[in-house]
Amino acid sequence: MVDGRTPVTASPMRTAIARRMVQSKQQVPHFYVTSEIEIDALAAAAERHNEGRTKAERVTLTAYLIRAVATTLARHPEFNAAWNGDTLERWDAVNVGVAIAVDDGLIAPALLDCANRDVDDLAMGLADLSARTRAGRLKAPEMTDGTFTLSNLGMFEVSQFTAIVTPPQVAILATGRGYERPVVHDGQVVIRRVMQATISADHRAVDGAGAARFLGTLKDLVEAPGGWAPGAE
Repeated sequence: MVDGRTPVTASPMRTAIARRMVQSKQQVPHFYVTSEIEIDALAAAAERHNEGRTKAERVTLTAYLIRAVATTLARHPEFNAAWNGDTLERWDAVNVGVAIAVDDGLIAPALLDCANRDVDDLAMGLADLSARTRAGRLKAPEMTDGTFTLSNLGMFEVSQFTAIVTPPQVAILATGRGYERPVVHDGQVVIRRVMQATISADHRAVDGAGAARFLGTLKDLVEAPGGWAPGAE
């Protein structure tokens, strides 16, 4: 103990995370754009879709968000990209990294080929990916081939936060919990459940207007999920 402090040796994972995050903040010119998204329709779709299912079979809202993010990336491919030196490389596949907490830190392995998977398949894939992450049994492509990352803290009492871009990816989306608040619709004040979504992006690769359009597309998909979300009316 030194001056009332007890030195604790950081784990190899914690050390690696620290090194990478410092590198990202020092070398990547971050900017941040936030949008408020109503999630009543999507939450209702999930409830209908999960009716009669066991807890293990239920599809989480995170799986729906991954599907919405994958569709948004297909429409805004400049965010499904990597910045390498002075070159922007767009990926053909949409591999959404999902931030998963483990004992020594946070890992964001990728769900592969999200653009061609439905919500049920993504839910099963996410459950499997989470279990293998915590067991230390990830496959190499899941660790290296992520093209965009979603960090969702909706299961905690967190309304909004910003995340750090994982190079060479050019953006990461941070989503908080859904909460009720009054909003105005057609001149009337109504109560809606909303979610704050913040995109952190690399200004070398994309700009604020592009980030605003990205969030606009995501907002449209989440607020009007008919046609893509199982259980939606």
